[in-house]
Amino acid sequence: MGETTVLRADDPRVRALAAAGWRTTARSFGAQLDAGGLDRAQLRARVDRVAPFVVRELGEADLRAVRALDAATVGDYPGSVATRHELLTDVTAALHHDRRAFGAWTPDGRLVGLTYVDRDGDTVETDFTVVDPAFRGRGVGVAVKAASVLALVEDGVRRFRTGGSADNAAIIAAGAALGYRRDEEWVTLER
Repeated sequence: MGETTVLRADDPRVRALAAAGWRTTARSFGAQLDAGGLDRAQLRARVDRVAPFVVRELGEADLRAVRALDAATVGDYPGSVATRHELLTDVTAALHHDRRAFGAWTPDGRLVGLTYVDRDGDTVETDFTVVDPAFRGRGVGVAVKAASVLALVEDGVRRFRTGGSADNAAIIAAGAALGYRRDEEWVTLER
């Protein structure tokens, strides 16, 4: 099996590795949204736009539905090692003050989209966002991310980080719709 490394695209080692025969096999990005520039009305509109879906913070009672949606979509993440999503376990699905989740439910009670975030002080990093394939393209991913930002800014979060595969048009569009600005580019190199 070959070797793999992930580096920022502007790292001088990228050029040296390419010259030594390494090839770029995937690209990924990071993006940030600062609380000071939030348009809360626009974020609320993104949540409201998906009605009649109910978008809310998830709790322990929701974990069976969370695990089911995660298992059904675990293979849907584009990219490579830098953006791979691992199936949730009892430990990684657990929610607490520094690990929160927000979801979208159909009127009949089916979880169809969710986002998990991890808090470190006044910064939150999106772990992953996923939408049931039957409900993609309806703004559900944007809505759950918007709901997380609205709730967390009330709790004192000042910076929101997200990212993913450069091949994931949906997550790029969701971030842009919410005002995230791309500030990091990464490459996965293999030989």
